[in-house]
Amino acid sequence: MKNLIIAPSVLAADFAHLGSEVQMLQESKAQWIHIDVMDGVFVPNISFGFPVIDAIKKYTDKFLDVHLMIVQPEKYLEKFAQAGAHMITVHLEACPHIHRTIQQIKSLGCQAGVAINPGTPVHALQDILADVDLVLIMSVNPGFGGQKFISNAISKTKEVARMAKEAGNPTVFIEIDGGVSLSNAPALIEAGANALVAGSFVFNSKDPQETISQLVDLAK
Repeated sequence: MKNLIIAPSVLAADFAHLGSEVQMLQESKAQWIHIDVMDGVFVPNISFGFPVIDAIKKYTDKFLDVHLMIVQPEKYLEKFAQAGAHMITVHLEACPHIHRTIQQIKSLGCQAGVAINPGTPVHALQDILADVDLVLIMSVNPGFGGQKFISNAISKTKEVARMAKEAGNPTVFIEIDGGVSLSNAPALIEAGANALVAGSFVFNSKDPQETISQLVDLAK
């Protein structure tokens, strides 16, 4: 299993002080920074786009994990790569030609991920698992931070881990996004998750850097 990755989501940051929030993450033990891009169509919320990612990049050299919750993501992949994305994850539900989209991401020099919503069964990933660097399992319905964790994400994680081995891709990142906390993270890790997104749990805590450290230390 890969080392556990903690990827705080800047969707939960204080946008009036985004530079200092990203600097805090830069100085933390977090390995990745998770960036949620929403278009108000695929999900019922609008977040931010290229200018904000450009701004974040100025304050950090950490791995930028960009999660596109948008329709027709293939139109914008090149711009996200140019903005500094290292991993670009698209939703299976938004991509009728998912193999072509994954190939396009990789052709831009980025790692490629595929995400599924809580209502999408994991068997829908079967034919793409061998080709991706990351599978993102949504453990809340996408669109808003601070939602309650949907517990069937644990069983879905176990199933994806099993399927990845059968597909010849046992080292794929299995990332969980939504409601992650110290209470459910151990079960997710045991199930096979090796990347955890934490937004509100980190940024709403009294000491975000210490909270990140506690999550990182779960791998030990």
